[in-house]
Amino acid sequence: MSCSNLTMLVSSKPSLSDASNLSFRSVLNPFQLPSQNSPSCSLSRSSVTPVQCGLRELRTRIESVKNTQKITEAMKLVAAAKVRRAQEAVVNGRPFSETLVEVLYNINEQLQTEDIDVPLTKVRPVKKVALVVCTGDRGLCGGFNNNIIKKAEARIAQLKDLGLDYTIISVGKKGNSYFLRRPYIPVDRFLEGGSLPTAKEAQAIADDAFSLFISEEVDKVELLYTKFVSLVKSDPVIHTLLPLSPKGEICDINGNCVDAADDEFFRLTTKEGKLTVERDAVRTKTEDYSPILEFEQDPVQILDALLPLYLNSQVLRALQESLASELAARMSAMSSATDNAVELKKNLSIVYNRERQAKITGEILEIVAGANALQ
Repeated sequence: MSCSNLTMLVSSKPSLSDASNLSFRSVLNPFQLPSQNSPSCSLSRSSVTPVQCGLRELRTRIESVKNTQKITEAMKLVAAAKVRRAQEAVVNGRPFSETLVEVLYNINEQLQTEDIDVPLTKVRPVKKVALVVCTGDRGLCGGFNNNIIKKAEARIAQLKDLGLDYTIISVGKKGNSYFLRRPYIPVDRFLEGGSLPTAKEAQAIADDAFSLFISEEVDKVELLYTKFVSLVKSDPVIHTLLPLSPKGEICDINGNCVDAADDEFFRLTTKEGKLTVERDAVRTKTEDYSPILEFEQDPVQILDALLPLYLNSQVLRALQESLASELAARMSAMSSATDNAVELKKNLSIVYNRERQAKITGEILEIVAGANALQ
């Protein structure tokens, strides 16, 4: 019998007429076999019974679980180290992004009384929407990829109910494979992200969204990504990327700004001889924008230079937050897998010790019975 059958549960209840099997197996079984006459037993317990295997298979299984525990614990620590670097990238880029927001807001205020045409801020009737969906490149991260794909599916259903056309810009291998298996969903472009988001990758996504919006193929561009909140929480969000907000902020579909200033940093420490992760809450400090600052160039020229730069910075920020969320989800998943491996190893050790003790006891009884027969 294979050792993998140790944890397999059979749905059929053993027959009570087979007393010879139950009388000895019930002693070795770590779980008490339920009685048909006992009303206190739950239905789930009374309908299953674990399958046993030999001592050799148990030893092999315990060693396999130990190796799995080492792998998952190592993956947890690697993800913890990477999520700190990803969070630092988000925080280090925030002062530039927020200062750029202040500059755009100041310029927009000066242009309220002037009649100029800025394509990226022009709001027109929406007939078609482009959705930029950011997913991960790897699995083993819990429901991270599934949650953002569900968010995209829900948004697609809303657009269909409103009678609007849509197209997808897929970023990430998991999202690409999902949409490739569904040819009925229109996809404008497939893009693959790297292990660490770069300005070049953000430039490719921003250029594609920019060309779709300027050519009036789409009237609105929405960015779907997973916003990093904390180590154990991340929220899939939908932000309006184009047209740009009058204040230069990136907003959700209801027009609410969702920029955050509070962050959490993670550090690896040693506790009770093991590496653990601790969190520190910090607040990003940015310098105030000077209200007396004047621009020598024409406002239109400044906007033409700053708006694409701002667009790239927002896409890069979304990619960085998505990566931090993916690493945090992988860290939580590997932590749960490690805990499960510890629990499984404990249960297997109990079963192994009971089997070994029963075998030794049986051999002693045989020796005693043989000695008594010779007397």
